[in-house]
Amino acid sequence: MNYFIEALKKYAVFSGRARRKEYWMFALFVGIIFAVLLGIGFAAHALWIVSVAYLAILLPALGVTVRRLHDTGRSGWWIFFGIIPLVGPITLLVFYCLDGDQGENKYGPNPKFAPAQI
Repeated sequence: MNYFIEALKKYAVFSGRARRKEYWMFALFVGIIFAVLLGIGFAAHALWIVSVAYLAILLPALGVTVRRLHDTGRSGWWIFFGIIPLVGPITLLVFYCLDGDQGENKYGPNPKFAPAQI
C-alpha cells in the first residue's frame, strides 16, 4: 500500500527512477481498485465512476511508468512504443520486468540502495 501512496504523492514526477516493486505494487492496487469499481459500476449502472477514477489515476500511472523505464536506462518516450500492435506491449512488459541498472544511471541513483525516507 505504501508504494501505491508514494506513486500518488509523486503524481506528476517524471524524473528519477522507480523500482520494479514500486511499479508492480502500484499496478496491483490499480487493478484491484478498478475491479471493485467495475463491479460497483455494473451493479449501479454508474460507469462514470470508473471514468472519473481512470482520469484520476492516469497521471500517476504515467509518472510511475516513465520512472520505471528510467530505472532500466531507457527514456520515458519508450512508452509510445506500446502503440505498436503486439510487439510494443510485449516489449514494454519485458522492460517493466527487467532489473534496474546497477548503480547510478543518467536518470539518478539506484532507488534500491537509496536511503530510507522518514
